[in-house]
Amino acid sequence: MRNRIRDMREDRDLTQEAVGKAPGITQRKYSYSETGQQPWTEEFLIALAKYYHPALTASWV
Repeated sequence: MRNRIRDMREDRDLTQEAVGKAPGITQRKYSYSETGQQPWTEEFLIALAKYYHPALTASWV
């Protein structure tokens, strides 16, 4: 999963810092999650879903 999340970020030419702002975390913490050094939390994954697909998540979050 972490590779897909990184791919989505890179496909949109976004930095870890920019994406990390959505759930309110630092670039360092985002990097730890993206590289597998820290587990993804449910809250973080929901924030990422809202960031990348706000129209889609409105109906299920």
